[in-house]
Amino acid sequence: MPLEAVKQTMRTRWPLYLTSMLLANAFGAVLVWAFIQYGLPVPEGEPIGARSTGLAIPATVFITGGLLSLAASALMLRPVMRWQMRGGPPSRQEQMAALHAPLRQAILHLSLWFVGGAVLGASIIVHTPALAGAVIITECMAATIVFGFTYMLGERILRPVAAEALTEGSFDRTLTPGVGTRMAMTWGMGTFAPTIAIVLLCVTQISSEVKFSAQSLAISILLLCGVVIMQALALSMLAGSSISDPVRQLSQAIEQVQAGARDVHVEVFDGSEIGLLQVGFNRMMEEAAKRRQLQELFGQHVGAEVAQRALDYGTELGGETRFVAVLFVDMVGSTATAAEHPPTEVVRLLNEFFRIVVDVIDRHHGFVNKFVGDAALAIFGAPLDRPDAPTAALAAARELRETLRQVPGLDIGIGVSAGLAVAGNIGAANRFEYTVIGDPVNEASRLTELAKDQPGRTLASGSALYFAEESEQASWESGEEVQLRGRRKKTRLAWPKESDHANGASDIDSGDSLG
Repeated sequence: MPLEAVKQTMRTRWPLYLTSMLLANAFGAVLVWAFIQYGLPVPEGEPIGARSTGLAIPATVFITGGLLSLAASALMLRPVMRWQMRGGPPSRQEQMAALHAPLRQAILHLSLWFVGGAVLGASIIVHTPALAGAVIITECMAATIVFGFTYMLGERILRPVAAEALTEGSFDRTLTPGVGTRMAMTWGMGTFAPTIAIVLLCVTQISSEVKFSAQSLAISILLLCGVVIMQALALSMLAGSSISDPVRQLSQAIEQVQAGARDVHVEVFDGSEIGLLQVGFNRMMEEAAKRRQLQELFGQHVGAEVAQRALDYGTELGGETRFVAVLFVDMVGSTATAAEHPPTEVVRLLNEFFRIVVDVIDRHHGFVNKFVGDAALAIFGAPLDRPDAPTAALAAARELRETLRQVPGLDIGIGVSAGLAVAGNIGAANRFEYTVIGDPVNEASRLTELAKDQPGRTLASGSALYFAEESEQASWESGEEVQLRGRRKKTRLAWPKESDHANGASDIDSGDSLG
């Protein structure tokens, strides 16, 4: 089991992380040793490079500090290792341990550097007391440099671990330092500390009784300036990438959304204000997906036009007078079909019937207002205005007739009318529907009942044909006037040309009352 745990750990980012920490500290140690050996100013009259500290003491300090760092890291990272081996969401303690790992590790290195620097500095000061101030300054500068590098580098390397830890659980602003804190740390460690070291060297030269040689002091200042330039650049790039990377990530995600992508999600790998932006974007996309789903469900129940109208203008009870065309389609003999066939077959037939109706009506830009049992009511001209509503309704009726004839076991009647009606939200304040009420609806319903007894199965009113475009009128044939039940005025009938309706038209007497 321990061997398996080691193998599993080697496949994670932790070996890379620990190696980078050791290399950062090694770089700091080499920098300190080289600066003490060749960069510290020496008193006048002494040769440059008079320090004789050797490598034994610095190497011992570094190795001891490295071992202590590994041991302390193992203790601090135990909760994270346990969580990653276990899998699943982390506990609050494990989440905090994963997100605070870079900062805690950097603080640990800073502490070890102060202790190790005190030991190394003491060994140098014993030989050259005049260099005490310069040695202490050098050690403090190196400690801050290593602190900054280990924190910034560790945060970047452990970004996938942070993303995994932030995937689960709640998000708060106490997880990692904010953007302002990071920029202040970058300035302090990359610019302020080295600059103070240069200033103190100059102050030491001015105020101390020990006078350094001009050449030695110049070399020290030049070396410090070089360190300032390099470390300021490196720390600025690390700090800048911690901000620019998530901003670039969000910009790319926004471009995807603008291009029409819906399932866009960004990885949350930061616990600061940047992380809040990442979390906010993901929550915004989740809310947009929910609203889109609700809108689609709403549109499936009430129609896409009604749903869009409700979103644009709100929903209020009441209506308005509109010129509309109404198409009513009803199955013939649905009661007998339900009694003679299994329920599953009846449902299948109904679904196929309604699928064709919705498809044809949508293609002609109409609105299927409601399904009533085995019938459907379609509106043209509401909720969206359509000056060619009668033309679209008549064309849809002809296409419906031909398409539904191809469905085995299905017989229908279609009625079309046009005229003024009241369209709007009807019902109670907490439950209503968009519908159309008026004479065209009643007339279309009566024509549908009459059409069931006619060979062509499709009838339209003279008013619908009158207001249609000439190109559509040419596809219809006008006939006699009939008295439909519930209406005072007679209705002139019309039916599609080249149908069998003409064979049975003589059966309708203009003086009869039908209903």
